[in-house]
Amino acid sequence: MLITFEGIDGAGKSTQVVRLKQHFQALGREVLTLREPGGTAVAENIRELLLQSKHDIAPVAELLLFAASRAELVQKIILPALEKGNIVILDRFSDSTTAYQGYGRGLSLKLLDEVNRIATFGLRPDITFFLDITPEDALIRKFSEKSLPLAFDSEELDRMESSGIDFYRRVREGYLALLESQKERIVLLDAQLPPASLHERIVEHLECFEASRSACP
Repeated sequence: MLITFEGIDGAGKSTQVVRLKQHFQALGREVLTLREPGGTAVAENIRELLLQSKHDIAPVAELLLFAASRAELVQKIILPALEKGNIVILDRFSDSTTAYQGYGRGLSLKLLDEVNRIATFGLRPDITFFLDITPEDALIRKFSEKSLPLAFDSEELDRMESSGIDFYRRVREGYLALLESQKERIVLLDAQLPPASLHERIVEHLECFEASRSACP
C-alpha cells in the first residue's frame, strides 16, 4: 500500500508520517517512510539543489529536477518495497508537482500530467492525506516553533519557502482543486488540529480504507 501526505510547507506532514510509521510497526507490519525530494544519493543531491540553493531556477528546470528525483526514488526504492508487500509512506509525491509547479509556478497541467506519469512509472497512491492550512498560519507556526520573529525574507526559509505568500496561496488552491477532482483518493484534514487528534483520524480513515479499498467520508 502506498500512502502519501500532502500540504503546503508547515502543515505538519512529517510529524504525522512518524506517528503513522510507529502505528504500523506496533501492529508488526513492514513499513518504509520516505520524503520527496530525496531517498537515494542522487535524489538527496537534487534536494539540496532545489531547496538550499539560492540560485534562481527556471520553473521548467525546477519541474524536471523534481521529476528526476522522483524517478530515482520510485524505480530504486518504492516499487521494490511495494513488490515485497511493504507499506510505503511518502512525505510528498506527484500531487506536490501539480500544486507547486502547476498552480504555484503556472506551468501547463497537461504537461505536468505527462511528466508525473513518466516519473512515477504510472504509480499512483492508494490513499492521500491532505493536511490543509493557510499559508499565513503555516508561516506563523514555522517561526513560533523556532522562537524567531516573523519575516517573509528570513534566511530561515529555504528556496521554495522564499517564493512568497501569494505563491503558497496558489499552491493551496491547487491542492483544493485536486481534492475536488479526486475525492475517492484524497482525504482532507484540518492541519490545525492537535497532532494526536490528527493521527487518530488518519488511523480511522486507513482502517476504513483497508476494509473498503476507497477513501471513506
